[in-house]
Order: sequence, then structure tokens, then C-alpha cells
Amino acid sequence: MPGPLFHYIARLVVSLAVFAMAPALAGAGQPAADAVEAPAVSAVRAFLLDRAGGLGDSVAVEVRAPSAQLPPCVAPEVFMPGRGQKPWGRVSVGVRCGEQARRVRYMQARVTVTGRYWVSAGELPVGTPIRAGMLRAEQGDLSRLPANAVLQRDRILGQEATRPLRAGTVIQSHQLRRPALVERRQAVTLVAGGEGFRISREGHALDDGALGGRVRVRLSNREVVVARVTGPGRARVMF
Repeated sequence: MPGPLFHYIARLVVSLAVFAMAPALAGAGQPAADAVEAPAVSAVRAFLLDRAGGLGDSVAVEVRAPSAQLPPCVAPEVFMPGRGQKPWGRVSVGVRCGEQARRVRYMQARVTVTGRYWVSAGELPVGTPIRAGMLRAEQGDLSRLPANAVLQRDRILGQEATRPLRAGTVIQSHQLRRPALVERRQAVTLVAGGEGFRISREGHALDDGALGGRVRVRLSNREVVVARVTGPGRARVMF
């Protein structure tokens, strides 16, 4: 007959087997976190891919599922909380769950948009009108660019640099200004008109003004009016 040592070893083997099976048994009645979050993760990924679509040559979305054990998200409805969130980089996304969309959870994601942006091909002095040959296209992750980077070349061409720009500088909106068509103390042709009439007078600008900008104009009788720049040395009175 087996001795006491044999019985002790047998009990030890059984205890170890039960211990090893405990995690599986504990989770048998509860779905895994990945299975619980799969619908929400898929919905968030699709939402962000659609939102960032067309912004670059390629878009990649990485969604981080919540670490806490949560009930399944039924009929997920994705929304972007707050205002002013950019469509790339690290973003926070809200998900309404349930048929009545009563439960809301928030998920974190990173959106990588790879596309083309523009840098100065050489040094650009202040006031330099920017032409096509002064720019160079580069490719990269747009989320890593400065916040005010200008991605459309047409929005850069014809503008002037407001500060000296070194070669390779990413062009940003605050570094640009429209060239002045009216300069301070310049003689200006002032036009006023309406239905069936048109009046033209001469005056002198008190401000610099780009196309569409507002300037003050002093007339020969010392009267000052506000006008909108319509062309080089020309402005229209604003009523």
C-alpha cells in the first residue's frame, strides 16, 4: 500500500493543478477585455480614419482600449468631445454605449497622418514676396509640425515674410502677411457708389492696407473716412 509520502505528493499535485486553473475558471463567466472593447475600438478607428481622410497621403490610427473591466459596448456611437481638437496626433474620443446611448466612456488614440508640407528652400528676408521657387516640399508626420503650419502651397504664394526665415523653416501662418496695396501717406483714389451713381475722390491713406483690408483715408477737406482696399492705390468707401 502507498505510504504517507505518496499521499502527500498526490495532494500537492492536485492543489497545484487547481491553482493553475483558477484564473481560467474565474474568467470563464466574464468576457475578455479585448472582446468587450472590440466593437468600440473598431468604431473609434473607423471614425478617426474618416475624420482624417484626405489630409495626407496615408493615415494610421492606434486606439488604446480602457484597461478597466467594462461591460460590452452595445451600438457604439463615437463623438469628438470639446472643440478645436486637431484630427491628428494624440486625441481623446467619446463613445456612447447602449441602445439609449446612456453610458459614455472615453478612449485615447493616436492618429498619424503622413503627407506633404512646405519649407523655405533658402533664406527669406522680411517683406520678400514668396514665389514657387522659394519653397521646397517635404514629407513627414503632419502631427509633429508646428501648430500653425500652412499645408497648402497656394496659401503661401504671393504672401510676404513678416520675419527673416532660415532655409528649411516650416512655413507658418503667423510668419506671413499679404502685401500692402496701399501704404501710409500714399495718394489713394476713393470710390463711393450705389444704385445708379458713382463718386470718385482723392485722398491720402493713414494706414497700410492689403487687398480687402480696412484703411483710413483723409480727404482734402480734412474729413477722415474708412475704406476697403480694392487694388493698388484704390479703395471703396464702406457704408
